[in-house]
Amino acid sequence: MAIDINKVYKTVLVILEQEKRGVLTPTEFGRVATQSQQEIFTAYFDELNQLLRMPQTSLAYADRMALLDEKISLFKKTEQLSIASSEVTPTASVQELGSVIYFQQLTPAQPVPANIIGREVQRIQQQDIYTTNQSPLTAPTAFYPVYTYENKVISLYPSSLTGTVQLNYLKFPEDPKWGFTIDPELGNYIYNTFDSTDFELHESDQPLLIDKILSYAGVMSKDQFAMSLSSQKEQQINADSQK
Repeated sequence: MAIDINKVYKTVLVILEQEKRGVLTPTEFGRVATQSQQEIFTAYFDELNQLLRMPQTSLAYADRMALLDEKISLFKKTEQLSIASSEVTPTASVQELGSVIYFQQLTPAQPVPANIIGREVQRIQQQDIYTTNQSPLTAPTAFYPVYTYENKVISLYPSSLTGTVQLNYLKFPEDPKWGFTIDPELGNYIYNTFDSTDFELHESDQPLLIDKILSYAGVMSKDQFAMSLSSQKEQQINADSQK
């Protein structure tokens, strides 16, 4: 479940207002919100690397790994794309590319080999494609295709391939956005849910997210009190988020 960006923004504004430490404009909030979400997302994989080096026998390990897997699973994406000019482009920004499955487009006259449907495509490096194509033993075919991944584009070989591919990958989170309109009379910001993008983080990370945003708000205003305020209010935020 996503974290509501309006709830987070309002919480941040209330805390800063309570302590008379100014406000964050939607533009300022957007910058620090994006940075905070990215830091938390990156920390998922730092924690994963730490856990993989720990003994895997304790209950604490199992609980932490289960929660972390739940968090990372939010960014798993599977999509079916049509091949165009021997290429496909993932619709989201790829953090880690997983499997690429090729589905051949068959004509009525073609036989249907049992092993042609859903064949996993082997990845090779761009510098190896020329050598691979030159050898009759390694040259890619519709039965044994290969692909390269450069500049966010998946190029499939042989170039005569038609049909679709299924991509399985981990994506980066989309940048959060607190969309708004401006009241023509009062000049204040009015939340626009249709032009907004929620945080994609796990809901359990909402207190940490608010803490980070408040810290950045303190940095932006050069206000050390605001920076420390986030830590003081973390328990209160967590309790409020459960209501």
